[in-house]
Amino acid sequence: MASEQKKQMEELAMQVMQLSRDDLLIHLRFFDLALANLKLEQRQMPQSPETDQLPFMMTNGAALFYDPTGVLKAYMADPRLVARTLLHVLLHCVFFHGFQYEKLEPEAWDLAADIAVENVIQDMQLPGVALEEDQDRARKFRVLKEDCGALTAEKIYRYFRLNPPTPAEREEWRKLCRRDSHELWKPAEELLITQEQWKKISERVKADLKSFTKGKAGAETIEKNLEEATRDHYDYADILRRFTVTGEDMAVNDDEFDYIYYTYGLNVYGNIPLVEPLEYKELHKVKEFVIAIDTSASCRGSVVRAFLNKTYSILKGTENFFHKINVHIIQCDQEVQSDTKITCDDDFETFMKYGKLKGFGATDFRPVFSYVEQLREQGEFENLKGLIYFTDGYGIYPEKNPGYDVIFAFLEEDEHRMPVPPWALKVILEEEGL
Repeated sequence: MASEQKKQMEELAMQVMQLSRDDLLIHLRFFDLALANLKLEQRQMPQSPETDQLPFMMTNGAALFYDPTGVLKAYMADPRLVARTLLHVLLHCVFFHGFQYEKLEPEAWDLAADIAVENVIQDMQLPGVALEEDQDRARKFRVLKEDCGALTAEKIYRYFRLNPPTPAEREEWRKLCRRDSHELWKPAEELLITQEQWKKISERVKADLKSFTKGKAGAETIEKNLEEATRDHYDYADILRRFTVTGEDMAVNDDEFDYIYYTYGLNVYGNIPLVEPLEYKELHKVKEFVIAIDTSASCRGSVVRAFLNKTYSILKGTENFFHKINVHIIQCDQEVQSDTKITCDDDFETFMKYGKLKGFGATDFRPVFSYVEQLREQGEFENLKGLIYFTDGYGIYPEKNPGYDVIFAFLEEDEHRMPVPPWALKVILEEEGL
């Protein structure tokens, strides 16, 4: 009898889930592929200490797991609660929240992701997922938005890292915004392909939004979160590989060394090897490039130093540097303020220990390029590979290609910023990564 009752309960819970999914599809057709990608699976879950109704859903990116008992309890309390939670979980997937979990501080990221998702849902103004306590959430969202701007999980996370909420505030946010369990937000290696699948789905959602949500509430909020989720993320170490040049460096060339002849000569003739190892090896290493630092008032000193520290930590390894290097660190606002030449690790150490940021005026990128051209004409560089310009982007760009690779590195995307010239590469660096 108990097993029959359990079976009926599971069938009823499945019907509720399918009904909730169909209801979302009616109002949010651009989520059709995203909803189809999440396979519904039943799974018993431990009850939350806050309430006996949460959490009753979770996802690992490949499937959406729901607790039949939790689903039915929630549906009896408020039928909209199931659809609301389903949409909450779906948006976590669309915004890639579960795939960044291991790189960040889990507790802060959990909270930031839940707040971002609930803010998007509330801005959608869908009757089928609206709840009574939404007014309380709306007031909290307005205050938070004044402090950190667009409420994407990434921006909220950065804000909470700099301004940690008190235990009471954290608990209040959890009660207002937590709907699902993030227990499975640690994707195993075999699920990495799921992230690529979700990226394609998110790109599709982003494209469909323009036709399905034109003039509708919440469209801008979804777009902001999708832009953050789908933009390319760069590894600064990979960026520096653009500045490598082929050359000879003092190193044993194991690829061209035959140990058989070497050891044979030692055995037969005593201490006379038949073959000596080649002392020079052709390598791809950093030799000559320029780091330009925007020291205008909008660039914070702590972030600039973090950028330089990151650069130093990558470059100081012998696998990246030639023994002789020629790196110039140029500080500039509307004019060149200083130029520090780096030829070895000790120079880097000294600059990071005693160097001071200079400038803090307006921003003009052109003086740096003019100054570098003067250095080239004076013979300062033999083969300048490129220039990295770390900036907020609010400056005047040169009109012409300088004849070497140029990267403009920003900390965040900004739609109001002037576009980077077509001859330069734009990259967005992660502040946490710095």
